[in-house]
Amino acid sequence: MSHPADPSASPPTTVGTPSAAAGSAAITGPAAAAGPAAGPTVTGDAAAATSRTADFTAGPGGVMTDEVGVVTGDLTLRTELSGGEVTLHVQYKDADEWYVVTGGRTRLSDPADLDAVHAIALGLLNRPEG
Repeated sequence: MSHPADPSASPPTTVGTPSAAAGSAAITGPAAAAGPAAGPTVTGDAAAATSRTADFTAGPGGVMTDEVGVVTGDLTLRTELSGGEVTLHVQYKDADEWYVVTGGRTRLSDPADLDAVHAIALGLLNRPEG
């Protein structure tokens, strides 16, 4: 019998894709050849960093970053997995510079959870109406 606090005993969690209001999203690279799909932009391969990106609008107070403090307005979120560590980055939409979201780093035990982490982060940061 599994103990309820044992994460392996929990049923799998299904996370839907962010709504259109959450920002634009597309799949690129090898995944695109499999056919059309809704969801964040997917980049990377098994040997390199893998990331997801989506556009969003920061809420009142913006998003705190390590490098420049608060950023506001229309932004792009990049959730990147490299070496088992997930890092959240934001940039002003269509800008060149990326900034690390303060507190936006953690270890990820299963790379398959990257989509869920990205969807949750996007849901928390996307606040176009406050």
